[in-house]
Amino acid sequence: MHHPSARPALAVAACAALLLTAGCSSGDGGDPDKGGTSASASDTPGASASGSSDAVPPAEGSVTVVRTVTENLKSPWGVAPLPDGGLLVSSRDEGTITRVDTDTGRKTELGRVPGVAAAGEGGLLGLALSPDYASDHMVYAYFTTASDNRVARMIYDEKKPAGEQLGAPDTVFKGIPKGMNHNGGRIAFGPDKMLYAGTGETYHTELAQNKESWGGKILRLTPEGEPAPGNPFKDSPVYSFGHRNVQGLAWDADKGLWASEFGQDTWDELNDIVAGDNYGWPDAEGKSGDPKYHDPIAQWHTSEASPSGIAYAKGSIWMAGLRGERLWRIPLDGTKAAHAPQAFLKGKYGRLRTVVAAGGDRLWLVTSETDTRGTPGKGDDRILELKVS
Repeated sequence: MHHPSARPALAVAACAALLLTAGCSSGDGGDPDKGGTSASASDTPGASASGSSDAVPPAEGSVTVVRTVTENLKSPWGVAPLPDGGLLVSSRDEGTITRVDTDTGRKTELGRVPGVAAAGEGGLLGLALSPDYASDHMVYAYFTTASDNRVARMIYDEKKPAGEQLGAPDTVFKGIPKGMNHNGGRIAFGPDKMLYAGTGETYHTELAQNKESWGGKILRLTPEGEPAPGNPFKDSPVYSFGHRNVQGLAWDADKGLWASEFGQDTWDELNDIVAGDNYGWPDAEGKSGDPKYHDPIAQWHTSEASPSGIAYAKGSIWMAGLRGERLWRIPLDGTKAAHAPQAFLKGKYGRLRTVVAAGGDRLWLVTSETDTRGTPGKGDDRILELKVS
C-alpha cells in the first residue's frame, strides 16, 4: 500500500478562493440504495508528513444547518465565493452563471456561457476565480462543448446590465475528452496560484492510464493554460493519473491536495494527491494494496456516497454525496484519516452536489435534485449555510 513519506510543498503561501464540486458514477444512477457496509478508513492514523497546522480533530463532529441561503436553483454545479461574500453558481444544463447575495438570497443572472453543449453529465460545470481577481475580474469555467471539455475565462463586469455581465470567453485549455458521463469538471486555484482540473475518463477506461490523454486525470495548469512549472511529466499538464472521475478538489492546512473520486460498482474514494502518482483505475478500485498504485485514505460503497464536491474545514475534509444523499466528515491526521468517516444529513436534502469552505466553521452546501436524477417531491435546489465542528 502506497504511503508517501511527504507531499511536495506548494510554493506560495496565499490561498486563492477555492471551489469544489462534483459529478457521478455508475452508482450515481437511479438505482435504489443497496445499504451495505459502513465507510472504511485507515485503522491506525499516522503522523502528518509536514506537521499538521491544525490539531487532530476528535472522532465525533457536528453539523448544524444555520439557514437556507437561496432556493429555486436549476441544476447547480460549480460555486465560486466572491471577495465581498457573494457566490457565483453555474447551472449545468442552462449554461448560465448566477450571482447569489448570501445576505438576502437574491439571485442575479450574469449571463450565458456561449458554446456550452449540455447533455447527460456534461454542461457548465466548475467555476473558479482568478488568483488576481481583485485586479483582472476573471472567472474561469470548465464546460462541455460539442467536441470536448475545456476551460475558458471571462471578465465579470458588475456595472453592465444583468444578463450581460460576462465578457466573451477566452479558451485557455481544450481537448479534454467528453462523453455523456464522467466529464469530471471541478476546477480550483491552489495555494501555488496554479489551476487544477479534475477530469473523467468518459467510460473509456483505457484513457485513465494513458498519460497522453487528458481524461481520468488531475491537470495542473498556469492561469494561461500552459503546463505548470514543476509538473511531474515533462511539458505535460498531467499532475496525477489513473482516476475514474474526479469531482472534488480541496487543500488542507498544510497545502496538501485532496480529491474525491467515483468508483464503479464497489468503492468510491477520497485520495491524498501526490504529483506523478498512479491512482489505479481501471486496474484498482478502492484499496488494492498494490505498491504500483496510490491507495485511497478512505472508501465507501457507491450507495453511501457517489462523491461530488469536497471542502476543508475544522481539520476535516467534508464530502458531498449524490446517490448517498449525505455529507461525510473525514477527520485528518496528516495524510491519513484520524478516525472513521462520519455521515450527516442523510436523506434530509436529497442529492448533495457541492460543498465550499465559507471561512472558520462555516460551509456552503448545494443540493442537486434538478440534475435529472433527483427524487420527486424533494423540491428545488438550494444553498444551505452550515456550522460544523
